[in-house]
Amino acid sequence: MALQLTIGQCSEPGRRERNEDALGWCLPDGEVLAGKGALFALADGVSGCADGKLAASSSVRAVCADYYATPETWEVSAALDRLLGAHNRWLRSQGRSLVATLSVLVLRGRRFTVAHVGDCRVYRLNRDGLRCLTVDHVWEEPSLRHVLKRGMGLDAHVVADFSDGDLQPGDVFALLCDGIWNALGDLRIDELLRLHADPQRAAAVLVEAALAAGSQDNVSALLLRVDELPAANLGDEFSRGEALLPPPALKPGQQFEGLKVEEKLHASPSGIAYRVSDAAGRRWVLKTLPATLAGDREAAQSLLVEEWLQRRVSSPYFAEVAPLPARSHLYYLLRWYDGHTLTQRAGDGQSSVAEVVLTGLALTRALATLHRLGIVHRDVKPDNVHLGRDGQLRLLDLGVAWCAGISGEEQGGSAGTPSFMAPQLFDGAAADAGSDLYALGVTLYWLLCGRYPYGEIEAFQRPHFGAPQPVSRYRPDVPLWLERVLAKAVDPNAARRFETAEEFRLALERGDSQPVTARQHVPWAERLSMRVWRRVALWSLLINLLLLYALLLH
Repeated sequence: MALQLTIGQCSEPGRRERNEDALGWCLPDGEVLAGKGALFALADGVSGCADGKLAASSSVRAVCADYYATPETWEVSAALDRLLGAHNRWLRSQGRSLVATLSVLVLRGRRFTVAHVGDCRVYRLNRDGLRCLTVDHVWEEPSLRHVLKRGMGLDAHVVADFSDGDLQPGDVFALLCDGIWNALGDLRIDELLRLHADPQRAAAVLVEAALAAGSQDNVSALLLRVDELPAANLGDEFSRGEALLPPPALKPGQQFEGLKVEEKLHASPSGIAYRVSDAAGRRWVLKTLPATLAGDREAAQSLLVEEWLQRRVSSPYFAEVAPLPARSHLYYLLRWYDGHTLTQRAGDGQSSVAEVVLTGLALTRALATLHRLGIVHRDVKPDNVHLGRDGQLRLLDLGVAWCAGISGEEQGGSAGTPSFMAPQLFDGAAADAGSDLYALGVTLYWLLCGRYPYGEIEAFQRPHFGAPQPVSRYRPDVPLWLERVLAKAVDPNAARRFETAEEFRLALERGDSQPVTARQHVPWAERLSMRVWRRVALWSLLINLLLLYALLLH
């Protein structure tokens, strides 16, 4: 089931010589509609400026084109905020005063998002009545009530208002310029929208009524009615997930949907992975659910969202996903790569400084790719990093990854492996790009030392984060610059850690450009932990007390 809409529009210059309003919409189909939604925009050029029509029409064209060029993984508000800022800079760069108001409505999935700057309005009519979803950005002084205080091209930085909510079948949205709402008022708009159910007829009637009421401005109306809503989750739009069941238990040598099962790689209560090969001899990892979760909607949605995210990460640092198969069971396929995880490789001994630096550089690039898409991995650790025989490092397992607006569950700090979780996650904070970078810091620390900066943390523990153990305590050969980089990465205070993967990578690149020389001598006092020094201080105190007692006896 896809989003079904009925749309109507009408725009007239009214009593003015030139119509400086602009309106437009994009109603794609298939996966684009499911992933990005439908977009509607109305702009009103400021006639007192150099070219209000150009400002309005270019704003509508930009938002309609650029929104669909942003990643599907971005939240609607984040995508609109970025593209509005970019177009605002373009308007300012033209060297003349180009100013327009702009209101944008996006219907994505079962929710709507409004972005608004200026004095056009977005109304919503449903069984609860008519409600204006925007606030006019004009001065409150009566003599200045038609003077904008915010607009596209008005200031160096545009500040838009954003709002969102759940859609309901039968919702009617109306994007109206000030030439209509100022002439009619909300009560008359409500009356006309209820009287005319067809959006095209309603748009024409609103324009006619505004002109009859004496509007001196351009008059434009863009209306839409929600006839049918899509399924509740994006995963449902791309596959028949809820209707499919996991495959039965598979055995080596068995044929399954054109694939030959080679071996079971992993089995847990939440997921199963098999290595399989296709007719061309290519090897894949088949990820599915155990039979015990057959019919579990939440588990099926989680697997489908994982697949959806995996397909949208195009990078050599992530596994290739097979084209969507004509499947009759619930599963998806990832490319199989010969090689080992970093945990498996660690069985050969501690990694060299050069190997750890190269690993850090690769993983910062991988995380930068995810974070630019708005995806938080939430489980970065050596078990989820694979080094293939082709020499390529890959970040595995998006099973608990989070993407705002895509992942169905409420974000929380419980996902992940305790020893790699940032301190704020234990307080219930949401995972973010910073917590991924903390986990990367712990990963590099572990590769060097085979230990954790705060000791191993069990799932039932409530850990205390003091000062991390310096890397040089276990690896005196680690250069000072790398020790400082890792200390910054795993600092218990999030404000002192790296903010972005690019910043982390730059620190590694700059340090790696220096001569990688080991410390000639690490002071004995620096190698001892704080626990040892506390014991020394305690014994010293006891000895002094005994000596004092002996002196008092004499």
